[in-house]
Amino acid sequence: MTGTLRLYRRQDAVFRAITFLSAALVVVVLAGMIVFLAHGAIPALTAMGPSFFWTSDWDTVEDVYGALAPIAGTLITATIAMAIGIPVSFGIAMFLTEICPSVLRRPIGTAIELLAGIPSVVFGIWGLFYLTPVLQEYIQPALIDYLGPLPVIGMLFQGPPFGIGILDGGIVLAVMVLPYITSITRDVFMTVPPLLRESAYGMGCTTTEVVWKIVIPYCRVGLIGGVMLGLGRALGETMAVTFVVGNTYQISASLLAPGTTISAAIANEFNEAFEEQHLSALIALGLVLFLITFTVLALAKWMLLALDKREGR
Repeated sequence: MTGTLRLYRRQDAVFRAITFLSAALVVVVLAGMIVFLAHGAIPALTAMGPSFFWTSDWDTVEDVYGALAPIAGTLITATIAMAIGIPVSFGIAMFLTEICPSVLRRPIGTAIELLAGIPSVVFGIWGLFYLTPVLQEYIQPALIDYLGPLPVIGMLFQGPPFGIGILDGGIVLAVMVLPYITSITRDVFMTVPPLLRESAYGMGCTTTEVVWKIVIPYCRVGLIGGVMLGLGRALGETMAVTFVVGNTYQISASLLAPGTTISAAIANEFNEAFEEQHLSALIALGLVLFLITFTVLALAKWMLLALDKREGR
């Protein structure tokens, strides 16, 4: 009996050691990435100073680098992706959980999950050879004609219809984040107890009222988590955006103008960065992207904790 207990204790100790090392490995890898990015960014940040973050000049010949254009492109394309992807994803999830006939629920859900498995380079090819011509030929001219003359928002739709550009990149990102947000939103909606739905319908509520007054308030914590997951994907996406964003270091008020993102800039130039300062500037861009993503995730966690506290959990 004593030998058996010793064996169990030994197994338990080994199990705890393995789980601890697994958790520690994550922390070590994360810390190593931060140290690598910070150390690699030192030459560029030392040479350019704080102006690296708010200037848009990027000249590899003169060794002058500014991160503002890639930062702005990253934030704007991600914002466009969320503005398009969130309503569409919520609509699909509502349809699947509240309205869709059971015979169609599984095929549509499977199609959405398959969409998440498509490689990003395929989305980039689709965006370049199909979406870009459609935007250039039909959508962007209409936006210029009808929205361009309007005050305030008209500045967002100025210039020639290039096809490729910030708007193109944002739409491609929206399609890419769609399955992630939809899948999580659908699963979260399905956690609502049937009794709540049945009680609301029994009181005479419509489907719209059930969704907006019962389902969404019950699931808001999970919904925020799904949105933040999609936003993280949009901020860090590389190949698909590289195909369609235009890859120019310029800042324009127009969404139709070409631009670049942090990931696209790194992907385009990393293999050609032979000078130390050029390579350091690209690593500094990676550090900026890491900080942006970390900030977004930290804000999401803070929002979730605030909601839990408000609900008394």
